[in-house]
Amino acid sequence: MDSIERGNLEKHLNYLASDELQGRMSGEPGYDAAAKYVAEQLAAVGVEPAGLFGGWFQDVPLLRRQIDVDGASITVHTDRGDAGLRWKDDFTMGGDQVRDETTVRAEVVYAGFGVHAPELGYSDYDGVDVKGKIVAIFGGAPASFPHNERAYYSSGRTKRDLMVERGAVGYIYMRSRSDQQRRSWDVVTLNAGVTAGMSWKNLQGEVADHHHQLEGSALVNEAVAPDIFAPSPISFEQALDAAEAGRPASQPLGVEMTLTQKSEHTDITSPNVVGVIRGSDPELADEYIVYTAHLDHIGVGTPVDGDAIYNGFYDNAMGVALMIEAARAFKAMPRAPARSILLVAVTGEERGLLGSDYFAQYPTVRAEGMIANINLDMPLLLYPLADIIAFGAQHSTLDVPIARAVEAEGFALTPDPIPEEVLFIRSDQYSFVRQGVPAVFLVPGFTSTDPDINGGALFQGHLKTHYHRPSDDLSRPVDWPSALRFARANVRIGLEIAKDMKPPRWHEGDFFGEKFSRGQ
Repeated sequence: MDSIERGNLEKHLNYLASDELQGRMSGEPGYDAAAKYVAEQLAAVGVEPAGLFGGWFQDVPLLRRQIDVDGASITVHTDRGDAGLRWKDDFTMGGDQVRDETTVRAEVVYAGFGVHAPELGYSDYDGVDVKGKIVAIFGGAPASFPHNERAYYSSGRTKRDLMVERGAVGYIYMRSRSDQQRRSWDVVTLNAGVTAGMSWKNLQGEVADHHHQLEGSALVNEAVAPDIFAPSPISFEQALDAAEAGRPASQPLGVEMTLTQKSEHTDITSPNVVGVIRGSDPELADEYIVYTAHLDHIGVGTPVDGDAIYNGFYDNAMGVALMIEAARAFKAMPRAPARSILLVAVTGEERGLLGSDYFAQYPTVRAEGMIANINLDMPLLLYPLADIIAFGAQHSTLDVPIARAVEAEGFALTPDPIPEEVLFIRSDQYSFVRQGVPAVFLVPGFTSTDPDINGGALFQGHLKTHYHRPSDDLSRPVDWPSALRFARANVRIGLEIAKDMKPPRWHEGDFFGEKFSRGQ
C-alpha cells in the first residue's frame, strides 16, 4: 500500500482538472485527451489493455441532442384561456432522445411521485386514468419507504416505465420541498439549453431506454405550479403536503397542456478506457473485480463569476486519480490478487450513466465473470475523516470484506445520512447492479476526527456551492491523510474479495438482488 502517494494523486488531479481539458465533456477533445492520459498512466504502472481489438478503448456510440431553446414551449390551456410559460424562468426541457420535433397536447393528471409499489401498500396510480394524458409528478419517492425501495422508485427510468405501462403520452416533473431545499431553481437550471443531452445506442443502432410513447417532457418551476393546479380540487401546496407525508393524492388537474420541442441530433462516439491486472490463481483469474470511475464532467457551460469551465476536480478527477493509484498498488504487490482486477474509466456518467450502462451490457470480458463492482465517484475528502458510508454493502456478502477493509484503515461504517439524495442509483455502480452484479460505492461520512471541524457542514456546503459548478476546481481543499486512507480502503476491498473462495452473493431476500440477480 506504500505505493499510494500524495504526489502521484496530485499529478493526476493537476492534469485531469486543468482548464486545458475544458471540463472533459464526453465526445469532445478534452475528454479524449483525458482518456489518452488514463490509458498512458495505466500502461506505465504495468496494467494490460482490455478494451476492444487489443487496445485500451471501448468506443461508446452516442446520439447527442441539443435542444433549440427558441423551439421549446409549454402552453397551459384552461377554461379562462391559454397561457404560455417562459423558458428557464418557468420551465426547461432536455429535448427528445431521437426525434427532431415533437408536439403533444393532452389533459394533465397529477400522480404524486409517479410510483406504483404494491408490495409497500403504495400507489400513485390507483384510482386515476393516465392513458393519453400528461402526468405531473414530483421527483424522488416517499420518505417513508425503506432506503432501498426509495432509491429504486426514485429512478427516472423506473418512473418512465410505469408511465408508459399506463398509457401516458408525456410528463412534467415538479420539485418537492426537499428538492427545493437542496438546490435552488437557478442552480438546477444553470446549464439548461447549453449542455447537450446524450443517449447510447445498442449494436442494432437503437437508442437505449427511449420511450417513444412519451412525446413530451419538461421540468416546471415551483413558482408557476400553483397556477397549473388552480382549476383542480387540490392546490399545489396541498400536493406538496401530500408528497411530504408520503400520501397519494392523485387526480386530474382540470387543465390541458401542450409540450413542444425541437432538437438537433448528432452521432458521436466517446471511449471507455479499460485495463486489466490478470489474477494469479488460474482457477479464479477468469473472475473480475471491476473498479469504475467516471472520467467525464460538464464541459464548458454557463459562466459563474466569469468562469465557464466546469473542471470537475472532485467530480470526478479525484475518483479517476484514486483508481489509477489503486492499479499502481495492485501492481506493486509481490503477487497479483487471485482474481483479476478490471479498471474502467467510463464516459457519459453526467449524461445519465451512459458509459457504465453500455459497458455493463457489452463488457469487453465475459459478462458472467464480473463478480463485483467497486465504484469511485466524487469522494469529498475535505476534512479528517472518521467514518465512511458504504452504499450497497448491505445488499450482498460484500458487507464482510468491506467491513474488514474499512476497519483496517481506521474508519467507522455509518448508515446513509442523506437518503433523500438516493445516491445508490445516481452513480455508475447502479449500471452493474441492474445487470445483477453486487456493487459498492464508498462515500466519506460526515464525522471529522477533529471535533472542531463540522464535516457534515463542509460536505453539504460543497453540494450547495460547488457541485456541478466551475468552482469545483483545483482550488478545492484536500485532507491528504484522509485521501490516502480512503484510497487504501478501496484497494483493500478488492483484495478481500479477490482472496475469498466464493464470489459475492446477494443476501437472501434483498430488494435489489430479487430485482436484478442473475441467479445464485
